[in-house]
Amino acid sequence: MTLQQAETPPMPISRRDAIRLGMGGAMASLLPNLAVNGRAVAADSPKDAAAKSIATEEDRNFFEREIESFLPDKIFDAHAHLFKQGTVSWDLKGLPPQVGYPEYQALIQDLHPKRRTAALFLPAFSPDKKDLLPQCNEWISQQVALSKDCVGGFFVKPEDDPEWVRQEVKRLKLRGFKCYHTMAAVTPTWETQIPDYLPEQLVKVAGEEGWSITLHMVRSRAAADEGNQRWIERYCRQYPNLTLILAHSARGFQPAHNLEGLHNLKGLDNLYFDTSANCEPIAHQAIMRIIGHKKMLYGSDFHVSHLRGRSVAVADSFLWLYEETPVWKEKQGTIKPVMVGLENLRSLKWACWSERLSDNAVEDIFWNNAAKLFGIS
Repeated sequence: MTLQQAETPPMPISRRDAIRLGMGGAMASLLPNLAVNGRAVAADSPKDAAAKSIATEEDRNFFEREIESFLPDKIFDAHAHLFKQGTVSWDLKGLPPQVGYPEYQALIQDLHPKRRTAALFLPAFSPDKKDLLPQCNEWISQQVALSKDCVGGFFVKPEDDPEWVRQEVKRLKLRGFKCYHTMAAVTPTWETQIPDYLPEQLVKVAGEEGWSITLHMVRSRAAADEGNQRWIERYCRQYPNLTLILAHSARGFQPAHNLEGLHNLKGLDNLYFDTSANCEPIAHQAIMRIIGHKKMLYGSDFHVSHLRGRSVAVADSFLWLYEETPVWKEKQGTIKPVMVGLENLRSLKWACWSERLSDNAVEDIFWNNAAKLFGIS
């Protein structure tokens, strides 16, 4: 990536020190190798980013104050959804009806502006349109072809024929699978066991081909659930060439589940975690401390990243607060929520600070770990 460097030589201060000292936008411009305050511009940044932005003034101020001094200059987003027009029933305020690679690159500027950004793209679709899944997978293949740095995942259903899946993933030049509990023939799907939506015959194919699987596990206690632990360990040990990525920091929206359960998942060399949409610092910190930061991949969960609000750990569970949730008026004034993706980035910053991660370790989470995993230079 070609950078137009700032004229003033940078001061020798680390990103971790900037976090510790609470440096925001003005001081962030002194950090080396960061694209901040417009002083360093990636040659491949989309020219129409400003036209596509849906960031509010609160979002922009939050980024400058909380995120800019922390964020490296290269980002690999290991959990980003693209969607083709007609394959989704919902309408997200401010987003176009179709998002491919160009639209993603423009919109992701709201979270990490002026950074080189690559991604693992996953299909998005509405459950009532699952018959259009072939189009969704084709769409991901077409978008991945637009960038040498990006890879894609193929959405699988539990009833899919494994050999057909193998053939299709190869034909589309994708790198693995994405599954989801709503495809399981179980009610309620939130309490389904992993094989109900990710059967072993599909895992076997991924293991034989050396592909990745992004798994959003469910069940009320997530990583602390013995069934989830049992199947994750079995899949990882039985298929060592598989890369299993537990989405949303092991779905640790209630961090207590990570603190309790991750000790039972230690020693699995092919187990990774993406950080997407999780706004709880201790969820990330538990992975860093128990498993190690080398197994962490930053993820935005685009398009969810562009909703406003955040997840909140409560009791032995969690809840989501969205922009329209009637909770934002308090005695001290009205709170204006910011994008979920920004809250997620701040929570990751706090976790990195708490674990005293070096700049190099932060860069591992945001780029190096994924680049090694997916073979990106």
